[in-house]
Amino acid sequence: MARASSVRIMIIVGVLALALAASAKAQTPTPTPAPLKFYAVTPCRLVDTRNPVISTNGGPHLAGGSPRNFQITGLCGVPGSAKAASLNVALLTPTKSGFLEVWPFNTPYPGNFSTINAAAGEPAIANGAIVPLTADPNFNISLVYGTSGGGTADTIIDVTGYFQ
Repeated sequence: MARASSVRIMIIVGVLALALAASAKAQTPTPTPAPLKFYAVTPCRLVDTRNPVISTNGGPHLAGGSPRNFQITGLCGVPGSAKAASLNVALLTPTKSGFLEVWPFNTPYPGNFSTINAAAGEPAIANGAIVPLTADPNFNISLVYGTSGGGTADTIIDVTGYFQ
């Protein structure tokens, strides 16, 4: 009987020790990264796919379902050290109803959000977005005009600031 009591006491002490250890671990603060500072820039046009000249940040039109990559850093006063950009993104004259998604270049396609939703034939619709940037000097963001198949649209992207 004494042995059963001492086993019970050892189990109770063990459970209490585990509970205290878990409580202490839960109270240990997790280091938080330093906050990024916002730097405003004079609004500046970064991308305009209506421009017929095929270039990194110009034409051709967006093709439905085909991702495009664009440069942000090094343009319009956004330094290469920027971690994110404050953008005004517009979708113009989509031929099919769909959406526009913007995400950091060279990262997996997120596929679970939209920056803009638009109906076919809508002249223009815009939305603000804060988009994380990759450190690649050539491309910083990717975007896709998503439709149920095919279609074309244009996009305009203006920068209003950046974070670093």
